[in-house]
Amino acid sequence: MKKDKIGIGFVGAGWMGSVQLKRLTERNDIQILALLEPNKQRGAEVLKNLGLSESLLVSEYDQIVNNPQIDAVWLVSPNSFHGPQSIAAMKAGKHVFSEKPCATTFDDFLQQIELEKANPNLITFVDYILYFDSMEQHLREMIAAREFGDITQIQINYRHPVNIAGDKAWKLNKSIMGDAIGMGINHSISVMVYAMESQAKPISVFAKSLAAKVRGFEADPIWNIMIGFDNGATGFCFGNIDNGNGYDAYHNIYGTEGAFTFDSQIEHQWKVKYWSKKSTDSKWIWPLNKEKCRQDGLYKLAWPDDTTTPDSGNVVEHQTGACVGHFIECIKSATMSPLSFMNSSVIAQIGWAAQMSACLGSEIKLPLNFDVARKFFEEK
Repeated sequence: MKKDKIGIGFVGAGWMGSVQLKRLTERNDIQILALLEPNKQRGAEVLKNLGLSESLLVSEYDQIVNNPQIDAVWLVSPNSFHGPQSIAAMKAGKHVFSEKPCATTFDDFLQQIELEKANPNLITFVDYILYFDSMEQHLREMIAAREFGDITQIQINYRHPVNIAGDKAWKLNKSIMGDAIGMGINHSISVMVYAMESQAKPISVFAKSLAAKVRGFEADPIWNIMIGFDNGATGFCFGNIDNGNGYDAYHNIYGTEGAFTFDSQIEHQWKVKYWSKKSTDSKWIWPLNKEKCRQDGLYKLAWPDDTTTPDSGNVVEHQTGACVGHFIECIKSATMSPLSFMNSSVIAQIGWAAQMSACLGSEIKLPLNFDVARKFFEEK
């Protein structure tokens, strides 16, 4: 018999966690059964604000994984906990929602893949949240429909100073943060991979990194990553979590029959522009500017007023409701998510390959040779 509600064990009630927890409480098909938050005062306050009982606070992770009423574990803990906590949850037969990165060690990453293969009934998810942004959805659909022909060049940036104030200072610590790609730059990689998915697969990575120039990151926070695709296209990702002036999620895509540009740092109606031989007669169009579309005779191509764009690192402005709902619906329908550990593994592989490339000074082929990569990270 199916349960009326999915039991959730939640880990981490910080800035990101408290938003996701709120989205969960807005649903009538789940039940929060436990919250693990080391900062008891903050945990109690978050629960109170959401109308939940302070008795849900637990002090040990085992109280979540060993609770038979909990169906899914929700991980919004610091990065280095994602791997061990997700592995323990899967071994206990529980579904797993994990914030990115899924793991900060290569061994944990491999274990996650192996456990998912061995337990196809378990639903897993890595929160590459830009997958749910409506602009990114438009872009994926347009590329799949060959609006720009064959994509030859694609650039996606992720540059902004991640918050290290107060209790977020753990992000400076390499042993907890892991690496800057996992800390946020993988958002741009995920956008690139899923945008190109309908046309090509990544087959190589060449990367360079720089040490911190402004703040005290132990791991290199500045990355320049070149990704080769099997159709001959090249992708570039410029990532920097050390400093910046605003949030730079710049997109530039060029194909044989069109191009697409997104600039996160300009006025909303001008943020997106594209041209296409197929649909705009090679005229540039600004789909977020309905008046401009009307003037240019392209009003039917204007996008809805509620179209979102990836403008900031503020999770309140992101599609948290969509990602939360997606994971819950995957559990209810027993459907593997495109963002499962296995299905999204190429994004993590690009991150691991970039680290190898920056260290070795050479191109790394994809898919990764796991034995070679394991040896590299063991010796690193």
